[in-house]
Amino acid sequence: MATIKKYIKALLPPLVFSIVHRLTKSKAIEKKAEIWSGNFESWEQAQALCSGYDSNVILETCKASLLKVKNGEAVYERDSVLFDEIQYSFGLLAALERAALENDGILNVVDFGGSLGSTYFQNLDFLKSCKSVSWNIVEQPHFVACGKQFFEDENLKFYHSIEDCLKNCKVNVLVLSSVLQYLDKPHDWLKKFVDYDFSFILLDRTSFVEGVDDLLTIQDVPDEIYKASYPAWFFNKLKLEKILLKNYKLISYFDNGFTPPTTVNGINRVYWNGIILRK
Repeated sequence: MATIKKYIKALLPPLVFSIVHRLTKSKAIEKKAEIWSGNFESWEQAQALCSGYDSNVILETCKASLLKVKNGEAVYERDSVLFDEIQYSFGLLAALERAALENDGILNVVDFGGSLGSTYFQNLDFLKSCKSVSWNIVEQPHFVACGKQFFEDENLKFYHSIEDCLKNCKVNVLVLSSVLQYLDKPHDWLKKFVDYDFSFILLDRTSFVEGVDDLLTIQDVPDEIYKASYPAWFFNKLKLEKILLKNYKLISYFDNGFTPPTTVNGINRVYWNGIILRK
């Protein structure tokens, strides 16, 4: 009983702070840092005009920022940008703690496209209330090599594929944080993710477009962050729900407040949401 009370108590802060977060103007809602444009017919068409995600500049920028977080020289990193306070995604955090609570305090996560541990380090103080945490990142080969060399420890691991991760860890949560929109065939990927049969699927910072079919754009990152451009999707919510709700129950949508709604191409209203799904 004491253990149950402990994890219920651990669940409360994100819910309480989420209410405060919605009632106040959070500093997390800052001026958007990226610019999206275009309406491309295919991934290949958009990609031909972009520098891509595999640039070593992106890796080195993320590495430098996250090493400062790991070494206590900075508080928080998101998309390689350092902040002087942690900007929590309380919907995601509440879902992680619920997953742990339902699994005897044990949280085993596969973080697909999780960079070098951004979400792990962001939530580490709260996750310490869990009985145990295994955070496993699946990334591009050069990120995996860097992660293993500079960041991996007994709790944080790096893998080339979900299959490799599952050989070593029984995962109960899949985290997709700002990643689905950067995959070449996101609906096919989502079907694969659903087929793994994880207890929870948590989408955070996922981009949607109002009133139209999926919108494929190019995202140009400002030079002061790093010089890069890549294809980026905005999804029709009903199309994603059709895939997700076939085998999962929708617990909640949530707005983490990091990026406010905006307009792309002068006509397409877009926004970012998180989704909590339970098997």
